[in-house]
Amino acid sequence: MGIELTALHWIYVVFIVLIIGFMVKRRDTTLICVIGIFLLAIVATGDFVLSLSKVFDSFIFAIGELLSTIIIICIIVAMSRVLLKTGINEVMVSPFAKIIKNPTLAYWTIGILMMGISWFFWPSPAVALLGAVLLPVAIRAGLPALGVAMAMNLFGHGIALSGDFIIQGAPKLTADAAGLPVADVIAASVPLVIVMGAVTTIVAFLLLKRDMKRGKIEMYGNFDGGEKEQEEIQENLLTTGQKRFFAILIPIAFLLNVVAMSVFKLTGGDVTALVGGTAIAILLLLSMFAHKNEGLEKTTSYLIQGFQFGFKVFGPVIPIAAFFYLGDSGFTQIIGEHLPKASQGIINDLGVALAAVVPLTSEVAAVTVTGVGAITGLDGSGFSGISLVGSIANLFGTVIGEGTATLTALGQIAAIYVGGGTLVPWALIPAAAICNVSPFELARRNLIPVVVGLVVTTIVAMFLL
Repeated sequence: MGIELTALHWIYVVFIVLIIGFMVKRRDTTLICVIGIFLLAIVATGDFVLSLSKVFDSFIFAIGELLSTIIIICIIVAMSRVLLKTGINEVMVSPFAKIIKNPTLAYWTIGILMMGISWFFWPSPAVALLGAVLLPVAIRAGLPALGVAMAMNLFGHGIALSGDFIIQGAPKLTADAAGLPVADVIAASVPLVIVMGAVTTIVAFLLLKRDMKRGKIEMYGNFDGGEKEQEEIQENLLTTGQKRFFAILIPIAFLLNVVAMSVFKLTGGDVTALVGGTAIAILLLLSMFAHKNEGLEKTTSYLIQGFQFGFKVFGPVIPIAAFFYLGDSGFTQIIGEHLPKASQGIINDLGVALAAVVPLTSEVAAVTVTGVGAITGLDGSGFSGISLVGSIANLFGTVIGEGTATLTALGQIAAIYVGGGTLVPWALIPAAAICNVSPFELARRNLIPVVVGLVVTTIVAMFLL
């Protein structure tokens, strides 16, 4: 029964192990992925020159698959630059500043607001939009700078990014690698995101309150070793009335997006296109309105800043995604028809072969996917490894005969929480820099809540499989 594994299958397995090993050692995996692509191509085709071209082709394929996700991030970051420059962001969050009266309200208000903004703007831009304005308010209310950083980090880079329900960048990567519709992964992730988010934020808050009572946490941040993001100097480009108008208009525009998603049953690429088109319209409107005669040039300037950010974030993802796309239908499209006739793709073949040898249970699958997701996050990206998570979830789902979407969502959550910005110190720079606290101290504070959350979420996933 099952298909006979070829040298291509074993090469793929060896390089998966190598990639995970290099991630554990906190080393870059680009070279390993490129070598893996080349070896798969030369073993399949036997042609050295053609194999070199297939490495390039795999990059083109990966970029094509990821392009909509990259572009939406670029556009949203560009729009956030306009909001920062004009001061509209301050007006947008000012009503919430009025209700922050004590540390508890500060923690949960900042966290929930950060989560909401991150769903539309992504966490890094949201930190800039929110942190500079609400940090002084929170400190006045008695919440230490480290507590503000934790709230923004866990709710933004944790809950919002691990689910990514609106922009759908993360679920698209994992869904593509797992061979599933994006909507299936999002639906499966909802209960897991809720469990993980509730456990991590509550545990973090209880530990924070305990240490505040013991006097272990300083009120102000005093860390100067972090690399701060480029700060936008606010200019008097709009009147107070104009800022208020746009501060109301922008949330309404995105709320209408959400209504349209529901009414027209939009998913995946359609959602991304709608949000992106709205962000472009807001960017153009604000650029022309605020800068007037210089609006044309400023629009281009904001877009350049957005594209610089987007490709900097996704640069490490492309080679890794290119390799893991070879595990599914991408192999045929990139390299050609060189797998056995009965093959359903390298990953599916490995799953069938594994099922014939190892009595794999849903519990073992859940623990393994969580572990792999956490390991892939150690490179500090969060996104570079979720293609691997999707592929492995597909493998285990094939073995146990169900639960691929749940396993994919579980691995995505683990990878994003660890590498997307809540545990790996070099991924914590945005929140740490805004709050002027050490990213290493922030990572240490997040460790127990995130580990407890992953354990609980993995157990819940076992019952959902």
